Amino acid sequence: MTYQDVISDAGKAIAPNSHWNGIDAESVARMRLQNRFRTGLDIARYTAKIMRADMAAYDADPAQYTQSLGCWHGFIGQQKLIAIKKHFGTTKKRYLYLSGWMVAALRSDFGPLPDQSMHEKTSVPALIEELYTFLKQADARELGMLFRDLDAARKAGDAVKAAQVQKAIDNFETHVVPIIADIDAGFGNAEATYLLAKKMIEAGACALQIENQVSDEKQCGHQDGKVTVPHEDFLAKIRACRYAFMELGVDDGIIVARTDSLGAGLTKQIAYTKTPGDLGDQYNSYLDCEEVTGAGAPGDVLINRDGKLVRPKRLPSNLFQFRAGSGEDRCVLDCITSLQNGADLLWIETEKPHIAQIAGMVDRIREVIPNAKLVYNNSPSFNWTLNFRQQVFDAWAAEGKDVSAYDRAKLMSVDYDGSELAAVADEKIRTFQRDAAARAGIFHHLITLPTYHTAAVSTDNLAREYFGEQGMLGYVKNVQRKEIREGIACVKHQNMSGSDIGDDHKEYFAKDAALKAAGEHNTMNQFAA
Repeated sequence: MTYQDVISDAGKAIAPNSHWNGIDAESVARMRLQNRFRTGLDIARYTAKIMRADMAAYDADPAQYTQSLGCWHGFIGQQKLIAIKKHFGTTKKRYLYLSGWMVAALRSDFGPLPDQSMHEKTSVPALIEELYTFLKQADARELGMLFRDLDAARKAGDAVKAAQVQKAIDNFETHVVPIIADIDAGFGNAEATYLLAKKMIEAGACALQIENQVSDEKQCGHQDGKVTVPHEDFLAKIRACRYAFMELGVDDGIIVARTDSLGAGLTKQIAYTKTPGDLGDQYNSYLDCEEVTGAGAPGDVLINRDGKLVRPKRLPSNLFQFRAGSGEDRCVLDCITSLQNGADLLWIETEKPHIAQIAGMVDRIREVIPNAKLVYNNSPSFNWTLNFRQQVFDAWAAEGKDVSAYDRAKLMSVDYDGSELAAVADEKIRTFQRDAAARAGIFHHLITLPTYHTAAVSTDNLAREYFGEQGMLGYVKNVQRKEIREGIACVKHQNMSGSDIGDDHKEYFAKDAALKAAGEHNTMNQFAA
């Protein structure tokens, strides 16, 4: 509905109630527009449709890939979307990512924890709700400023300006975007996964990312010691997520199936199998085994492989070991079976950002599932500079180009920053997302932990300057002056925290008696210019 339609609708509700004579229809309309989403399920349904449309657009044209940045606080997510709207005029194809790593490291009551599913699982839906609370507040703030502009234009008798502002209100684009939310390995069995999935969806998540590790042995995807589960166990959790979506009426919710098999050499279980070649048998076929004669030793676990008894290699941890070099094959099988059993998108956790490696697996998956597409972690766990400089070095060496001026092991050195090799590597980093979307089937690119690192860098710089010789100038020059000159919204931090919205409400509720904060003595007025 248009702005005038919402005013008219509010007026119809007020009209039969003569004792509501202090309620203004236009004020009601403004409050309704500033609170477009009533529940998390409203958000999940709205954002799922956006994400489905974006997936279809990518299928038609791989240049239409999507992106997101990880968040650990509502304010961080809010500022990202405000910045995106400021710089690009639209939030289209830009999402938020909720990282389990950052929840563990920054949001647990236990204090900083490793990414091993030890944090409170309720902190994940709580963060989703918090992110959307801040995004909705960004809507209310921006619309509130438009309403003030409309009032000013009317007061000045400028009908043209008033019409322009009303058009901006009618065409307002919300800051509410899809969140891809990390549910880790489900925090337990399939029932636990289902219960947590419901909480996350009710908080607003339209996309859940779940991985094929063992819940009680879960590790960060870029660390050692990862343990995977047999396919049927993982598929049960995928189905649990789908049931949660459908029970709550978010029928087009998105499930991102993540495989950690590339770097996971261990399993806790030998898969159940009924017939040769079934899914359990395929999982077991990758176990590192040795043939045995006779009945084997006491405590041995034996399986029948092609009519022979073999002993899977078992470690002192009681875990079984996969054959070295089988990771890519296991990844491909994981991805195909996940897509065949309810997943919508894939996530292959890799040890480096290498397009050819990713594309090699995606090509094999697409032989079975032609429209298979990935969410990819552009991880800060990778040394992007070193990786890409080494990739260029290796390519040049293979082409016969003279690389004697470079030491491959020391390519991270600042000494190479101005070199031709560094320039070529940086260009490959710049175009990585575009190139990987086109060649490797990557629909969505994300950085899991960006603000964890940006907060650390900016805090380090401020501490060095403020507590050093620069004193207050360290803050003014490097923070506030930049905020003012670059148009950063939170330079007016009172406005950002909702003070002006509160003033509007005071005026609605108390009319001329309202005691408002935004008078001439409010120091925020110093930032008007």
